[in-house]
Amino acid sequence: MKILRVFPRRTAATPADDRSFIGNPPMFWPEADEVRVSVAFSWDRAEGERLAETWTATGLPVSIGGPAYDAPGGEFVPGRYLKPGYTITSRGCPNHCWFCAVPKREGGLRELAIVDGWIVQDDNLLACSGAHILAVFAMLRRQPHRAELRGLEAKQLQGWHVDLLRDIAPRLMYFAYDTPDDLEPLRQAGAMLAQAGFRVGSSHDICAYVLIGYPGDTFSAAEARLRETWAAGFFPFAMLYRDAHGDADRGWRRFQKAWCRPPAVATMLAKVQP
Repeated sequence: MKILRVFPRRTAATPADDRSFIGNPPMFWPEADEVRVSVAFSWDRAEGERLAETWTATGLPVSIGGPAYDAPGGEFVPGRYLKPGYTITSRGCPNHCWFCAVPKREGGLRELAIVDGWIVQDDNLLACSGAHILAVFAMLRRQPHRAELRGLEAKQLQGWHVDLLRDIAPRLMYFAYDTPDDLEPLRQAGAMLAQAGFRVGSSHDICAYVLIGYPGDTFSAAEARLRETWAAGFFPFAMLYRDAHGDADRGWRRFQKAWCRPPAVATMLAKVQP
């Protein structure tokens, strides 16, 4: 089946082939059987629905879906909704964090068929079975690029995981500090990685996203968490909480801007706290 994929906005992961489009229909498009509008973020739903209506002018059947509509993902098809290089080997997470839609959308952790790729975009890879994790790392060893691993949970990290990581020497690893009980596991994970020879605390190769701006948060508390993340051995990046409409306070947007790009974060970390 020939599918045209339409996205409300371009991200680093958006495909760029001749069957992927951002926004309205162009003057010409390749032969196709249907159009699928894919919406990743809840605050883009209005634009996605507008695009679905607009693309009906092509005369092709049009459907709309994606994470923004809490649609569970099926088996991963490389290159369809994420550009080549990305892969998803599992969906879902055993945790039920108050701010996260993944458990509601996916209904628990599901291991998928493993498709080649070096940028692993799983929700919680380390929560998978040992056999699945071993198979994923075997796949990563044969890739043409060093791995980038997203969604690593510090609480799940074990010694044999660290051995696997040391074996493949990932280009990037992303952990998270979302809730207060994430801090101590993050410290332990940093110590394990340092003991294994990783250059923790010296570059942005080993990172952690830090949730900021949620109800009740303050700038001083958020900065303290970002600095705690650095002290634990992880380069911190601020991840701004948004409601279902994508709204966030302007002050929090400015705060995040200072803590979301490596040069800016390095500048902030170099500042001596009063």
